[in-house]
Amino acid sequence: MRRSKSSISSEYKIMIVDDEPGIVDSLSVVFKRSGYHMTGLTDPLEAIERIRNEKFDLLILDFLMYPIHGDKVVEKIREFNTDLYILLLTGHKDLAPPLETIKALDIQGYCEKGDRLDQLLLLVESGIKSISQVRTIRKFQEGLNKILQAVPKIYQLQPIDNILEDILAEILPLINSTNAFILVDDITRISIGNNSIYKGIGKYKTEIEDFMEMLDPSLMEHIGSARVNKKSVSLEHEVIIPLMNESQQDIGVIYVEGDDINDGVKLLEIYAGQAASSISNAFLHSLVNIKNDELNITYDQLRERYMDTIEALRLVVDAKDIYTRGHSERVAYFSVKIGQAFGLSQEELELLRISGLFHDVGKVGTSDDILFKSAQLDEKEYEEIKKHPLKGAHILSAVSMFKKVVPIVKCHHERVDGMGYPEGLKKEEIPFMARIIAVADAFDAMISDRHYRTKLNFEEAKSQLLQGTGTQFDEEIINKFIYELNDFDQMVREIATTYE
Repeated sequence: MRRSKSSISSEYKIMIVDDEPGIVDSLSVVFKRSGYHMTGLTDPLEAIERIRNEKFDLLILDFLMYPIHGDKVVEKIREFNTDLYILLLTGHKDLAPPLETIKALDIQGYCEKGDRLDQLLLLVESGIKSISQVRTIRKFQEGLNKILQAVPKIYQLQPIDNILEDILAEILPLINSTNAFILVDDITRISIGNNSIYKGIGKYKTEIEDFMEMLDPSLMEHIGSARVNKKSVSLEHEVIIPLMNESQQDIGVIYVEGDDINDGVKLLEIYAGQAASSISNAFLHSLVNIKNDELNITYDQLRERYMDTIEALRLVVDAKDIYTRGHSERVAYFSVKIGQAFGLSQEELELLRISGLFHDVGKVGTSDDILFKSAQLDEKEYEEIKKHPLKGAHILSAVSMFKKVVPIVKCHHERVDGMGYPEGLKKEEIPFMARIIAVADAFDAMISDRHYRTKLNFEEAKSQLLQGTGTQFDEEIINKFIYELNDFDQMVREIATTYE
């Protein structure tokens, strides 16, 4: 969020020095009205001592003053302060000091006194911008120095748990933050996706259960978005930075809170690059010597808690509407039946089942007015509904255990003719399992009552599937499913036994 001009100007301290009290008072009123933090003095010698002992960013002073002129004031100040931005005021341009003197004393500008203060205000505004740029450069330099000092520590041969803790401890000073966490994939252990390791600091130095309660759907979506798009996501007081290894593969995220996030994002991204390398290096050289029992407990807890969180979101979506209650379970069931007809392995069937259960989780953030609308959706409402596959994919991308589920959820509303969403993929461009979910999803929707229509009977639903063959649906999948539907009555009994 862009800060207001007044809030920015108030961050800088300005001193006005003129031996005429009326001018000091007038200028003080004008600049304070513009939001500047002002100090006005009539004694140039006092001004020198105040600048020696206090931090000021910009000095506006008269040239002709008693007991010493402005150039002599600047000369004394430059003996101990070379950073102060200085503007010189003159009664007339002919009374200004020589250009050589202005350059020698590093005076940034001068302005004639007058009734109109527009020129002086512009000079001050320009000066503040220059000071701000210098601050940013110096802050960046200091940050780079901190990174250089931190990098050797995070590359030391030590357990991954310690490395993550060091990464978080070293990142906080870069933006004066106290709260951060890191989620990173353990590439040495493979399941449906990789296992994820969690480490937090500040308020996030907590148990897995408490951490999961802090993960609202919006934050989960932003974390997933950073990982999927491989780009930092900056919020008002937070930033989520993807961790990319040397092959530009996503291996996790760092989340940091702070008030000066915008100014420090580039530093954080540089540091995150080093952090990702140190993590990859640790795995590459098998330096993960944290006790296996402890690590397995952490994996299991994170997996269980995140699975619980996603399941809770899914139930929220289902519970919103009596017409869609049980929809995800039935889609999962029909999808597995189709998968069995294709002879998929148990691991593939489990992936299909989980994808079916969570295919609509992205609807958790969709307005009830849209979800429950009985009339046809207008174009804007339909565009909002079309976001749910991508939102769901981002939520599931937050941790790596759903890595293989993500493209299936993302693409379950694509059509083989390329007229689907979110990307308009065609035929084999659409993941095979997403094409299966699409058929199961559509069939269950057809045989269920909805706000906008009553359910179709079994034969009508079969007819609709066949009509969509080759345009909306994959022909081979439809043929397999139609054959399986010969045992539809048995399917209904199995669904009732399993889910109700």
